[in-house]
Amino acid sequence: MGAPLRVAIYLRISTDELHQPFSLEAQELKLTAYVTSQDNWELACPAFVDQASGATTERPALQRALNAARAGRFDVLLVYRVDRLSRSIRGLSDILAQLDDTGVAFRSATEPFDTATPAGRMMVQMLAVFAEFERATIIDRVINGMERKAARGQWCGGYRPHGYDLDRATGFLVPLPDEAAVVQRIFRLYTRDRIGTRAVANTLTADGHRTKSGKPWSGAAVLTVLRNRVYLGEVFYRDQWHKADPHHPPLISTELFDEAEQVLIARGDDHAHRTSARSHFPLAGLIFCARCGKRYQGTTARGNRYTYRYYTCFTRQRYGTATCPAERLPAEQVENGIVESLLATLARTDLVDAAIAGAHDEAQADRAVHVAELGAVEAEIAKAEASIDRYLTAFENGTMPEATCAPRVEALSRKVGELRGRRDGLALLIVETPVATKPTRANLEALGDHVRAQLRSDTPDTVQALLQAMTVKIDVADRECITPTFRVPAGTPAPPPAEPEPHSQVRTLPGSVPPAGFEPATHGLGNRCSIP
Repeated sequence: MGAPLRVAIYLRISTDELHQPFSLEAQELKLTAYVTSQDNWELACPAFVDQASGATTERPALQRALNAARAGRFDVLLVYRVDRLSRSIRGLSDILAQLDDTGVAFRSATEPFDTATPAGRMMVQMLAVFAEFERATIIDRVINGMERKAARGQWCGGYRPHGYDLDRATGFLVPLPDEAAVVQRIFRLYTRDRIGTRAVANTLTADGHRTKSGKPWSGAAVLTVLRNRVYLGEVFYRDQWHKADPHHPPLISTELFDEAEQVLIARGDDHAHRTSARSHFPLAGLIFCARCGKRYQGTTARGNRYTYRYYTCFTRQRYGTATCPAERLPAEQVENGIVESLLATLARTDLVDAAIAGAHDEAQADRAVHVAELGAVEAEIAKAEASIDRYLTAFENGTMPEATCAPRVEALSRKVGELRGRRDGLALLIVETPVATKPTRANLEALGDHVRAQLRSDTPDTVQALLQAMTVKIDVADRECITPTFRVPAGTPAPPPAEPEPHSQVRTLPGSVPPAGFEPATHGLGNRCSIP
C-alpha cells in the first residue's frame, strides 16, 4: 500500500450556525467520519472554516486552503456539499481550476463524483447551477418576505430614524419621548418660525441635543428628518412607502409634513426638485482647510439684489463656526487670484526648471529605494520557500509531527503570497518611474498662450475643466495665506493639450503674483513656494 492520501476539509456557513441546516459542528463530524471510512485516507491539517456568504470566493479560510494546496500540504479538498465551496458557477469554476493547477483533487462527501473525469467535472458544474439557483431563490423569498412585512407596517431593518426605537417582539417602531419631542420641534422651527436648516441645527446643538450617533446636529441631518415620511406612520422598502393598519404611531400630522415639504420646495432644499446643472464653482474639490483638513465646498448667500458665491469649509458649513472657524472665501476673487497665479507660474521658467529637477531627483531616489527593497523581497521569498521545503521534507521523512509542521507551513505559505504581491508591485513601480524632461521656453510660452485663450473663451465648462486639470490643490490657512499647487506638463510640444499630463508640481514664489484684490480684509494670495 502506498503513502496515505492527505485530505483537508473545508467548512462554511453563511450566518449564525444555530439557524443553519448544516452547522459547522455537524459538517466537521460527518466529514471526519467520512475520511475515517475511506481506505488509505488521513487528515493532513486542521479544518479550514469560514462564516461568510458563498456568493464570493474572497473568504479568508478558503484563500488559506488554496495557498496550502499550492504549497503541497494535501492531496484532496473535501467538503460536505458543493454549495459549501461556492454558490456561483463562476466561483466554483475558478476554485476548481486553481486546485487542478496544483494537482489537488476535489470531493464532496454527499455528492459522489470524480473531478478527474469529464463526467465528474460536468456533474460539479451542474451542482453549481443548482446551488446558484437556490441562492437566487432564497434572495427572492427574503425580498418577498420583507415586502409583506413592510405592507403590514413593520420595520424592515436599517438605521432607525430619530424619535423611534424598535419593539423586537412586534416588529413595529415605538416612539422615544425625548427624541420624538426633538423631531416635532424641528418641524415647528422650520415651518412656524421659518428658520433654515442650519439655524435649526445650531439651535438644537446649542440646547444640548445630539443625533443618534452622538454628533452635533447639522443642516443635512435636519433635512433628513424633514423629508422622512416615517414620521407619518409609513415604512419605506424597495422604492415604495407603505402605510398599513396597524402601523407605528406618527409623530407629525399630515398637514404639518405637507407644509414643511412646500417650504423645502420654495427654498430649493428639496433635492428631488432640483435640476441637474454644471457646477458654478470651478475650484470645487481642490481647496483644503488647514484647520480641519476638510475640503471647501461651494455655497451661496442671497442679498437684496444679488446672489453671492463663496467657498466654505465643509466642517464649518456642516457643524458651524464653533467646530471650525475657517473664514468663507469670496468665490470670484479666489478664482481670479488662482488664474493670475497660474499664468505667473507659467511665465517663470526658472521655477519650472527647479520643479523638474526636483521631481527628477525625487523619482531617481524613489527608484533606488524600490530596487533595494525588491532585492530584499526576493531574498525573503527564497528564504521562506526553502523553509517550506525543509518542513515538508521533515514531515514526509517522519522526523516532524504534523501538529508542529502544519501551522508553520501555512504561515510561511501566506507570507510567500504576500511577498510575491509586494514583489510584483515593486517591479511595476520601477518600470513606471517617470522621467521628467525639461520644457523649453517655447513650450511654456505656447502653454501660457493656450491657457489664456481658454480663459478668454468665456465658456464656464472650459474654464472649469482647465482649472481642474492644472490645479493640484489649494491650501488655505486663512484669507491672508492661500497657497495653490499647480500641475505643469514637462516637455510637452506646442501647442499643449487642453488637459496636460502631470509630471511636476509648482507652487508660486513669494511676490511673484500681485494681490488678487479680495475684499479689504484680504490682501491676496499668500504666494509661497516649495517643490514637492
